[in-house]
Amino acid sequence: MNFQLKYANSTSPDPVQAVADFASKISHEDINTVIFFCSPGYDLNILGRELKKSFSCACIGCTTSGQIGAQGFQRTGLVGLGLNKNFSAHTFTIHPLENYAEIAAEIAEAIHHDSKDRPALNRFSLLLVDGLSMIEERLVASLYQQIGNIPIIGGSAGDDLRFEKAHVYDGDGHFISNAAIFAVIETKSTVVTFKVQHFNHSEIELVITEADPEKRLIFEINGEPAALAYAEALGLTVSELTPTIFSSNPLVLSLGDDPYVRAIQKWNADFSLTCYCAIEEGLIVSIAKAEDPVQTLERAFNKVKETLADPVIIGCDCILRRLQFEQEGLDQQIANIMVKNRVVGFSTYGEQYNGLHVNHTFTGIAIGG
Repeated sequence: MNFQLKYANSTSPDPVQAVADFASKISHEDINTVIFFCSPGYDLNILGRELKKSFSCACIGCTTSGQIGAQGFQRTGLVGLGLNKNFSAHTFTIHPLENYAEIAAEIAEAIHHDSKDRPALNRFSLLLVDGLSMIEERLVASLYQQIGNIPIIGGSAGDDLRFEKAHVYDGDGHFISNAAIFAVIETKSTVVTFKVQHFNHSEIELVITEADPEKRLIFEINGEPAALAYAEALGLTVSELTPTIFSSNPLVLSLGDDPYVRAIQKWNADFSLTCYCAIEEGLIVSIAKAEDPVQTLERAFNKVKETLADPVIIGCDCILRRLQFEQEGLDQQIANIMVKNRVVGFSTYGEQYNGLHVNHTFTGIAIGG
């Protein structure tokens, strides 16, 4: 493991023991920042109390729908990283999320003031946000526009697909909802941020003719009820639209030359479509064409290694990807690639990449020695 980064995990279901295991592997006077991801099944009051007792440094984390660590996909427990004093983290709590615009402006002012008289270092930011808030699009866009020149990688906190309540850790012993944690991290180490998805454009193009972006609803596609038009484009009836069909056939939009995935969650009684990400009226999208997920992930990691010889990767990986890998029997093969490339991260309810909120995507921060 990179000497600047200490990996730790625990599979204990007991929150006191889990933090004790985790801290025993990561605690050191040289550790300056802790990043962790945990199962929502813990008693979070106890877990937060123990984290507060164990770490006096900056501590950033959230609940998940599964972790990624040295064992690959980990369904329970606690995983994370400790960064040494070659890293410094400036952390901010955004709560309540309805006040995101005002708080983002305050964060931008603080960051610009803090960095103006210091030598330039490599900077990246990590955003962990309540994955049930439906506000990620506006939050990440506001942060990226106001802060500028700092890449943002992030994931939406989960709750093991219960869709009841997701939490972020406030750094002071408490797990809170309707909130986000934003950390700007500086280092002398080389850092590469990237995203990868195994879906690309197809020849099947659709126009979003009526939508409610804030509610993530599409009402009409090509002037027809959205579910009818989507099903027709696939050669199906609406009754045949299942979660498996949606996960295998998301929508893709283009920004520049890059594809960005917009996954569909369900169809509704009025034939509207509920999405995991906002889609605005007037956009031209296509029904995605799948590529080999194993090859696309390996290519992405190999490209990172062209810049960094032996990186550690903080990864935010959409839960829809893992579900698809499981359906197709690819989960162990993908997990082995994650382990080989030293990924520490979690299965998310959505991902952030610079100013955008996306789905069905892996977003990552690769850190070199």
